[in-house]
Amino acid sequence: DAGVSLGVVIGGLLIFFTGWTWVDPVISLVIVLVITLGTWSLLKDSFYLSMDAVPKQINLKEVENYLKTLDGVHEVHDLHIWAMSTTETALSAHLVLDNYPADNKFVESINKKLFKDFNIEHPTLQFELISEANNCGNCASG
Repeated sequence: DAGVSLGVVIGGLLIFFTGWTWVDPVISLVIVLVITLGTWSLLKDSFYLSMDAVPKQINLKEVENYLKTLDGVHEVHDLHIWAMSTTETALSAHLVLDNYPADNKFVESINKKLFKDFNIEHPTLQFELISEANNCGNCASG
């Protein structure tokens, strides 16, 4: 901000003392360039956030591989990872299992690992039994 203000003052002084009115649009373009370069990463991050893109620090394939290696998991589908803000990440996934977990320990261990290794704070998991998944094909479409 101070640099922009200084540029405006210098431009004003140049115009005042020399009469070079062309200095005003040139300084305006320089200020636009400085602001654009200074905020480019913010613009990119905002675009990715608005597009619900997988945050660049998260490897989707690694998360999918982790979920596939869990005991009793036969398949992972409908896996989505997106940024909820610049600091919070969410995940939703369907896990096809042999049996439904008897308690929340399975879910809690997944949530802890997703947070610790991938910085995913808001996982939502849907469990499907392998027998149901085989009988219905793609139940989401029907």
